[in-house]
Amino acid sequence: MSFLDKATVDGSKTFYKVKETARPYAFKDYGFKETASGNFQLVRPLDTNPQNKQSPKLKMTVAKDLKTLKMSITTSNGMKSMNIFSGDNHKEKQDQFNYIMADMIHYGCLEEVK
Repeated sequence: MSFLDKATVDGSKTFYKVKETARPYAFKDYGFKETASGNFQLVRPLDTNPQNKQSPKLKMTVAKDLKTLKMSITTSNGMKSMNIFSGDNHKEKQDQFNYIMADMIHYGCLEEVK
């Protein structure tokens, strides 16, 4: 998957982009780890119970220039992309995803694209 100016996950109709005023320390403070190539990566489980190891994960990578990003929701082992928006059987995961994204917007890392 390549870096894009605006990105979304499978099934979601909402697109996000890196906020123009975002700084590297904001991503680090939020929990992003800096990769060997200088990009910022976040892997966050979409389950409110931290003991659940089978939860899908939100994987997001922001390019080191802080202009482009890529994101996906994967299975618990991170190997396969999945769509949590196909039906109501993942309602709790959808709510957690929306909460994380709203929190990143509030933190000044991302903004929603209209």
